[in-house]
Amino acid sequence: MSDLLEHEGVKRVVAALAAAKHPTDVLALKDSARTAKAAARAAGCELGAIVKSLVFLVENRFVVVLVAGDRVCVPDNLPRALALKGPVRMAEAGEVRFATGFAIGGVAPVGFPRPIPCVLDRSLKRFETVFAAAGHPNCIFPTTVDWLKTMTGAIVSYNISAE
Repeated sequence: MSDLLEHEGVKRVVAALAAAKHPTDVLALKDSARTAKAAARAAGCELGAIVKSLVFLVENRFVVVLVAGDRVCVPDNLPRALALKGPVRMAEAGEVRFATGFAIGGVAPVGFPRPIPCVLDRSLKRFETVFAAAGHPNCIFPTTVDWLKTMTGAIVSYNISAE
């Protein structure tokens, strides 16, 4: 499993964490964390403490939405949260990889090849520690909502998710 930490995507995440002066403790999991439920089981935490990194296009611009694992994203609320207008759609797998450099299931909130606007689900503040993907479906890293906001420049929103 230590070879997972040598994966190119994981190395990019570690470099981004280090550049932000964030601890670089990436956890390589025996089981896949490709879904929020699987990640919560593997991390031994509540489902809501898992950060889902979702990629959408708003006005044909890529945006990343960080949502609690026990919530669903409300795409129609994204334009207002990001001060954008126009149609919203979820990015397809190839678009996700192009925009973030990561495959679906391992999309980290940091380490993108270029800056991407980000919005953060306020409901994540329920948890002292949250866990985000670290560039590979079997890797996650612990962090806090404050760190996520700082590292991503995210706008915190009350209305981008629902139960």
